[in-house]
Amino acid sequence: MSIKIIINVDGASRGNPGAAAIGVVLKNEKAQMLSSISDYIGITTNNQAEYQALIAGLKKAISMGASAVEIRSDSELIVRQMLGIYRVKKQQLIPLHQEARRLAGSLASFKIISVSREENREADKLANMALNKLDKVN
Repeated sequence: MSIKIIINVDGASRGNPGAAAIGVVLKNEKAQMLSSISDYIGITTNNQAEYQALIAGLKKAISMGASAVEIRSDSELIVRQMLGIYRVKKQQLIPLHQEARRLAGSLASFKIISVSREENREADKLANMALNKLDKVN
């Protein structure tokens, strides 16, 4: 049986580069929550955080037995780079892009689409929750 997981991903960086975090929401085809990730990832750029969220979502889906994944991201850059429309020019994004492509390639089906910020608010909220926790600690 084929398991399809729909993943909303978002990365956030306060400053660019700055303190960064990821938010990932994994749901089944019936839009039922399967899992989520809200993690501080250190000092990085917003685009690096977006890729880290994508990678974390793919790893989690694969560990859950997914054979088909649909990624939803509000980062036009990440979506277009993963689709091959844009080249990856920034040196620091190349290894992240390669890892995301490797993980995507291990799936029977991989799709990535661009969504509005509004459609990605759950993942955005998780990324910001991780940053807000950090603000309270410091």
